[in-house]
Formats: sequence, structure tokens, C-alpha cells
Amino acid sequence: MTHDLRTALLHAALDAAGRGWHVFPLRPGGKPPALHGEQVCPRTGECAAGHRKWEQRATTDPDRIQVAWSRAPFNVGIATGPSGLLVVDLDVPKDKGSADAPDGAATFGALCERAGHAVPDTYRVRTASGGGHLYFTAPAGICLTNTAGTIGRLVDTRAWGGYVVAAGSTTPTGTYEALCAPVAAPLPLWLQTILQPVPNPSQAPSGVVAGQSSRYADAALANEARNVAMAQQGAREGSLFRAARALGRFVAWGDLPRHVVEQALQEAGQGAGLSAAECRSTLRSALDWSITHNSARGQAA
Repeated sequence: MTHDLRTALLHAALDAAGRGWHVFPLRPGGKPPALHGEQVCPRTGECAAGHRKWEQRATTDPDRIQVAWSRAPFNVGIATGPSGLLVVDLDVPKDKGSADAPDGAATFGALCERAGHAVPDTYRVRTASGGGHLYFTAPAGICLTNTAGTIGRLVDTRAWGGYVVAAGSTTPTGTYEALCAPVAAPLPLWLQTILQPVPNPSQAPSGVVAGQSSRYADAALANEARNVAMAQQGAREGSLFRAARALGRFVAWGDLPRHVVEQALQEAGQGAGLSAAECRSTLRSALDWSITHNSARGQAA
């Protein structure tokens, strides 16, 4: 049984590597990395020049994979950043008593609908918990990192600095199973727009007077409203979301009244082709999040 499982997991690792995805061993039956940590690093082999973490040691080399998986029935981890992947993690509520609470898949589906798109057809894995992983190829030249709740409740993403458990891996709660689409589709532009980090506004000197701060906020409002109004189809809701996230900090700091931001972005969003309801929903969630996470001036979101 152990030999058969080890063979199956080796094949899962080789299959992922054959797709160009960088893999590394996870603990048998679990999700944590099975590689040594920095405190016990022997400083030999791959770590001769210094400790190398799982993201650096993940590989597509079939010989190295054969050697690693010959030692134990390791589950398979995919380092998303080096693999050029952005994986959307659709989780399920941890509280089984909340039967009426939407899961990550429902939340993501509603977001796609508001953006005017179907849920993308891409390589998908059903997780052991009953959730799902949607695999996308990340855009070149843009460094996307992990997010938690940026898109919506129970919807996280894994990119640089993150990993996912590959199809074929097994845990006490079940097996990770590939469901559909043989290849990962490119990350949709509208989703990329939501996930790209919002640039921090230039930090003004600590002694800035209220007038200077207000002028900067007014300029930011005009710029963001213009970006929303000029957004192309497929990127409109994402552009509105990012604009509200960026301007929410000025509301939190008292530089802009919330109703002024909402009115300006509502008009820009509707001018770009979004419905009034779509604008209101996106603005409410993005501003609420930004205001909550920017209670102090200069605090990064």
C-alpha cells in the first residue's frame, strides 16, 4: 500500500513538473513542507551557500524529484511564484453549522457575474476539504503575492511566497483531485486589476499642513476617477475596486469625505459602463475594507 501510494505521489509530482510547475515534498498525509528548516540546516548540498527555503528549492528536475519521492510517500507542494502561477483558493466555511453562509466558490462566482464574465474555464483542483483551487498563469513582469480576503470572504490567492497542494496528494480528510481543463488559463485582466497591489501614495513630511494634505487627496481623487472612467471593458469593476481601495485611506485620515469619494467614483463607474448597483456594491466593500485598514496616517494596508 505504501509503495503504491509513493508511486502515485511520485507520478503526481512528475506530472506537475511536466507542466512547468516547481514542486517540493510536503509531509506524508499533510500540508506542511517536509524540508529541513533554517535552524537545522546542514549548510551542504543545495544549502552550501546558505539556507534555501522551500520556494527556492522547488524544482522541475525529474531526477531530483525521483530521488526525493523515493524516500517517503510525500504529498506534493507547488511553489506558485516560481511556477508562474496565480492560484485562487476557494475555501468552505469552517463552521459546518453555517449552512446558509456562501462558500468561496459562490463568492467568486458572484464577483465574476458583477464583472460581466463567466467563471473562467481553467485547470481546477478540488481540495480535500471540498473547496477548490483555480490555476491561472500569472502575467509576465508583474509580481503578485498572496492575498487573504482581498477578493472576498473565503477567497484567497497564492502567488509569490505561497504554495498549493497538488492534485494527487492525500490527507486524512480526502484527496486533492484535478477536475477539468488540462491547462491553466491566463489570469483575466479584470481579476489582475483587483489583485495588483495598490501603490502607496507618496508619504508627505510628518509636519505637512492640512492644506497640503487636502490638495494631495484632491489630486488623487481626480486621478483615480479618471482611471475608472477610462477603464476598458473587462477591467472596469477591477479599476473601480482599486480606486476605492486607494482613496479609502484618505477618508480614514479625514482628508476626503466619504460621500465625495463615493459620488465621484459612482459617476466615473457608471460613465465607464457599469450599472449603478454594481458601482454601489463594489464601492461599499472596497471603501469599508480600506477605511478599516488605514486608521492611522502612513499605515500600509
